[in-house]
Amino acid sequence: MESGAIFAGLHQNLIPNHHRHQLGPSGSTTKLLPSVFSGKRHFSNNPFKLSNQSLFACFSNNNSKNANTLQVTSPASDVKPELADIDWDNLGFGFMPTDYMYIMKCSQGENFSKGELQRFGNIELSPSAGILNYGQGLFEGLKAYRKYDGNILLFRPEENAFRLRMGAERMCMPSPTVEQFVEAVKETVLANERWIPPPGKGSLYIRPLLMGSGAVLGLAPAPEYTFLIYVSPVGNYFKEGLAPIHLIVETEMHRATPGGTGGVKTIGNYAAVLKAQSAAKAKGFSDVLYLDSAQKRYLEEVSSCNVFVVKGNVISTPAIKGTILPGITRKSIIDVAISQGYQVEERLVTVEELLDADEVFCTGTAVVISPVGSITYLGKR
Repeated sequence: MESGAIFAGLHQNLIPNHHRHQLGPSGSTTKLLPSVFSGKRHFSNNPFKLSNQSLFACFSNNNSKNANTLQVTSPASDVKPELADIDWDNLGFGFMPTDYMYIMKCSQGENFSKGELQRFGNIELSPSAGILNYGQGLFEGLKAYRKYDGNILLFRPEENAFRLRMGAERMCMPSPTVEQFVEAVKETVLANERWIPPPGKGSLYIRPLLMGSGAVLGLAPAPEYTFLIYVSPVGNYFKEGLAPIHLIVETEMHRATPGGTGGVKTIGNYAAVLKAQSAAKAKGFSDVLYLDSAQKRYLEEVSSCNVFVVKGNVISTPAIKGTILPGITRKSIIDVAISQGYQVEERLVTVEELLDADEVFCTGTAVVISPVGSITYLGKR
């Protein structure tokens, strides 16, 4: 399939600036005010007001006795931190330990309070923790980019916060406020600034986790919860890089079912795809495209990303109906495509339409935008 037409039109500079957070080069920050969550897609045409302020003066917990707690003060000059000594030109999508992580806790029925930065390392959990026994956990994924002018860019972190809160409600967990989430992300990124790849060499992947960390034996919500953020520098998700990927349509196993948790980013969604994904990769495919579990005819998702089908000037993507994750890159591409004159349809998309498309591409935080080169369905490529 051709992969040039749509990608030429969806340039990242066209994404509205009011969905970005820009952190200044070690001396100041320009903070973009977050939008108000309405529960609906909210693409505002009015830029948020900008306000200049000094860089976070310190990240500290003055009452903490933990020797791993970090206090970071803002440098008085524009001296840039020295980059980590790694091969930036050969950066893959794998975990790499960095300097600091962020941890915040609360008990069931209470609210999260101020967390703290700690040296990155293992965490201690009871064998009876809710996340280990009953899978009571969610995660998010977003990225920080280093710009050529030295600034650090976060892309729509409020959206991840909103999605986490939605998932937490489904999984019976308390969650940080949007403001707490965004502030924690900023602190973690700035504390690990030397791990952000140079411009064009990759990004800093940010992984927030929300989990039932308290001990529970009977099936019930955990008594305590931990919110944690760690980061890792990453390159391309697929080994093909920006080259077209190759998908196989799965007809027997399913990623999600109606009434389940496919529409939230719970940890269990991803373990369920490992068997089909491993089999596909053993046969040389990049990933698996799943169909609906009822009729086995309508497109849902790839293992870790949303899918778009292009036919002429129409871009179609499976509708969000409880079994598909509401991707933030997906949402952004819809906005940009409409602004570029494309007709975008969120609806049921059949596998027959997929095979008759002019172009197919996938979107996600990890994969960004990946063109699809081939699709194999019932043995036919």
